Amino acid sequence: MTIQIDDITPIPVDSDSFLPTEHGNFRIRVFVGPDGKEHSTLYTGDICNPANTPIVRIHSECLTGDAFGSLKCDCGPQLNAAMEKIQEEGCGAIVYLRQEGRNIGLYSKIQAYALQDQGHDTLDANLLLGLPADGRTYDVAAEMLKDLGMHKIRLMTNNPLKINGLIDNGITVESRVEHVAGISNFNSEYLATKGTRMGHLLDLD
Repeated sequence: MTIQIDDITPIPVDSDSFLPTEHGNFRIRVFVGPDGKEHSTLYTGDICNPANTPIVRIHSECLTGDAFGSLKCDCGPQLNAAMEKIQEEGCGAIVYLRQEGRNIGLYSKIQAYALQDQGHDTLDANLLLGLPADGRTYDVAAEMLKDLGMHKIRLMTNNPLKINGLIDNGITVESRVEHVAGISNFNSEYLATKGTRMGHLLDLD
């Protein structure tokens, strides 16, 4: 017998579920931003306990790095390293933001890749498309952290803009945890540009 949709009364339930991964067990919670984008948080441990200061990674979506294993960036290794670090500590979260390509979108990001193939760096490629070097914002990330009861964190990042963006939106960043992973011959110039021209705190020597 086919069950018609008219026969079903929707069950109210939070978008929050157990998620086993190759790095360990997490919970995943989805947050819908004001623009309708669906962001997510992977978390584990007693993140609301005031005696703990959870370790957190704010990670912007990177289809090419996170899903396809691209070596043009360090995004995939950074995500995996963050998941492993959180499991080691037993308490923390990854806020995964739908801000592909530093929030210029996938189509424009691949256009920027094409310009990089011609010799432009990651910053100039965006600018040559008439787009910001980094268009990401962190107000939604702050709301996602507050939604889970996290108001004071240790932040895995090399990017001061993330620290300032969270602080400006009411999150206390107790400390910065250096987060370097996935350096290769394919992305060394990309990372150097982030350090020398975009203010990232990277010691690549």
